[in-house]
Amino acid sequence: MEESGAAVLEHALRQPKRPKGPALVPFLTAGYPTKEGFAELLLRVAEVADAVEIGVPFSDPMADGVTIQDTSRIALEQGVSLRWIFEMLAGLPRRPAAPILLMSYLNPLWVRGLEQVARDMQAAGVSGMIVPDLPHEEAAPLREPLQAHGRALIQLVCPLTDDDRLERLCAASRGFVYAVTQTGTTGGELETGPLADYLARVRACTSVPVCAGFGIARPEQVQALHDHADGVIVGSALLKAIANGADPVAFLRHLMSDGAREGETS
Repeated sequence: MEESGAAVLEHALRQPKRPKGPALVPFLTAGYPTKEGFAELLLRVAEVADAVEIGVPFSDPMADGVTIQDTSRIALEQGVSLRWIFEMLAGLPRRPAAPILLMSYLNPLWVRGLEQVARDMQAAGVSGMIVPDLPHEEAAPLREPLQAHGRALIQLVCPLTDDDRLERLCAASRGFVYAVTQTGTTGGELETGPLADYLARVRACTSVPVCAGFGIARPEQVQALHDHADGVIVGSALLKAIANGADPVAFLRHLMSDGAREGETS
């Protein structure tokens, strides 16, 4: 029997490839930097990741900063669509070495059809989905088909989420809870010092892993979050590295190092 997407994600995040953790969840915009080269990029990144988040390009990405907005525009100009993403994933020459999840705004999902999206996810081996503009109270039309096909709907929380709502969101989240580390959009400068109490509050509300994301760009930030989150989500910094011609795998290995102790310099 096929293991549920939630169980696959939980297992991967609880037992990261780098035993001294935290788990690594890189974010890639589908089709960036090139549509033709994306499948190989995904497979390479999955080798060092514990899960990979693929962003569905969208013309009005309200939660994304300039970097991800730019990559979405470039992908859309190449004709990347939700349908293309599912076809690309289903046609990969080998299975990725980490679970795959999608981040999509609601509009592309409505256009595709929510039941069809759930079927597509199962057929393409996608474990779960994040929908930042879908309130929990309105999520049943998507959550139900996802559950029926064994796919996880991951909830986002933030430092401003009050205790009652935090409990509801954490109870509803499957696979992991996405703990947004700062208000605003992705890619801003992250101060890790004030996050300990917030992340402790999130962890106290859930039995699934907690992954912190937004603004994580340097090894010292990853190390600072290690004791407070099960995983880190890295998007804008990785996409900037790719845009600047850096090797994404080397960038991620350096990001997850603790500097001199492990001797990682690339």
